[in-house]
Amino acid sequence: MNFYLLFKSLHLIAVISWMAGLLYLPRIFVYHSDATHESQKYVFKTMERRLYNYIMMPAMILSWLFGILLIHSLGFDIFTELWMQIKIISVLILTYYHFLLGKYLNDFAIGNNQKSSKFYRIINEVPTITLIVVVFVVVFKPLI
Repeated sequence: MNFYLLFKSLHLIAVISWMAGLLYLPRIFVYHSDATHESQKYVFKTMERRLYNYIMMPAMILSWLFGILLIHSLGFDIFTELWMQIKIISVLILTYYHFLLGKYLNDFAIGNNQKSSKFYRIINEVPTITLIVVVFVVVFKPLI
């Protein structure tokens, strides 16, 4: 069995799931920050918590796990290649962003959100830009 292709497939599935959450959670924050009724806020809190804990967190962990297994399969000298360095920096940015969203989620949960819906609209671009960078460096790695 080709474990490299298995790990690569599982890594891609996990990354797609993680990215979906990274793109969707700030959008929920936009609507939550504009919500006026307590019943609406309760629904958003439930959606945010479930998305973060049951989809995003496992997807992030699996993305890291299968990514590390891929690196192990390829050999650690892959870190000498520029494309991998850019990818690792991008993944670290996404991981930081993930936990930052977790902080904002906790702020909403305790009723202490200090950010506007416009703020959440703007930070929602972080994973999009980072995703574009990662896709291009991974696809064009022979050219870098």
